[in-house]
Amino acid sequence: MKQFFAMLLALTLALSLAACGGNGSGGSGDAQPSGGGSGDAQPSGGDSGGEKVVKIGVFEPATGDSGAGGKQEMLGMQYANKETPTVEIGGESYKVELVYADNASDVAKAPTAASQLVSQDVSLVLGTYGSGCAIAGGPIFGEAGLAAIGVTCTNPGVTAGNDYYFRICFLDPFQGTVLANFATEKFSAKKAYLLGELGNDYDQGLLNYFEQAFEGECVKDSFPTNTSDFSTYLNKAVDQGADVIFCPVSIAYSTQIVKLAASMNLNIPILGSDTLDSNKVLEAAKGSNVQVYVSTFYQEGGAPEFDEGIKAWLNEDSTAMTNNGGDDTIAAVTAMGYDAYYVALEALKAAGSTDKGAVKAALPSLQYTGVSGAIAFDDVGDAVRDTAYIKTADNAAGAWTLETVQTAK
Repeated sequence: MKQFFAMLLALTLALSLAACGGNGSGGSGDAQPSGGGSGDAQPSGGDSGGEKVVKIGVFEPATGDSGAGGKQEMLGMQYANKETPTVEIGGESYKVELVYADNASDVAKAPTAASQLVSQDVSLVLGTYGSGCAIAGGPIFGEAGLAAIGVTCTNPGVTAGNDYYFRICFLDPFQGTVLANFATEKFSAKKAYLLGELGNDYDQGLLNYFEQAFEGECVKDSFPTNTSDFSTYLNKAVDQGADVIFCPVSIAYSTQIVKLAASMNLNIPILGSDTLDSNKVLEAAKGSNVQVYVSTFYQEGGAPEFDEGIKAWLNEDSTAMTNNGGDDTIAAVTAMGYDAYYVALEALKAAGSTDKGAVKAALPSLQYTGVSGAIAFDDVGDAVRDTAYIKTADNAAGAWTLETVQTAK
């Protein structure tokens, strides 16, 4: 009976990882670029064909509304794993294997994905893109005594009450304040129209933080999940005389909103959070007069060696290019995924062991300087970050340009 359940678990994991791919070098139809791990059941720290292996769990969406962002976040980890496939732990060399679990951008499925990683005996976990899934999966990691490093999950609830969840990104109270200040400083905005998905922790949290920081009047609406027509909302923004629109929504929704705004020749600037930092949003805005501004973690040019290396990899790996949305624009979440991988390696080296308890104990005092900047954790496990990049869409070139680097007041 135990063998039956073990086989069933392995089959379930294999099916769930199909969207992320398996072993290989990024061949046709394989969504996992070269450099990724196989996700097999070899215990972390064990031998695989005579080679010691340490496993790092990847808790990310490869499907659902956040699938595009999740794939881009994973690209940073996969490129880093290709660049640095081994780590020295306790004086011995270990092959680093990435083990994937697709949380499907769904808070109801996130605990199952988290449990899959726990069952794979990983030493620590990276992810997830999407704060709601991080909050939903976090208790599973905590109960298992397994540390997770959030990459771009910015809602305060991710680490609240969970000693096992850390993160390397700034938080939404900071991001919301930065964008509210930017709306005032850039556009002298007196009225803002706020729009987010109903019941989405990330969206609703950011709307509240923006509203708290904004010095003018806010008109706030929420749309039901699976909404496909945003004309009522954008027309309301016009009718209300909004100076800016703030919509910190998923890539799936933001592309619809930006395309509609472009078709309407909407002249109200659209402000977005880090989720809008996507080449899909650039594509939606290209050739139009719509104004899009986003707050994010990284801007191309910040680390030229990294930029050059990952662009070369994207252009030589067709699957990686597909997972990046079809071009070699570097998303900030990719740079953050890259940094998260190296933070994980530093934790393993500091622990001197693949034991999950030792790795967790090593994380609080860890300091690392990555391509996105200096990384350290406070007493809660949150990142010590005080800077955001504000980028704007160049609709003629189809590229992001740096507007300003901003800190919260």
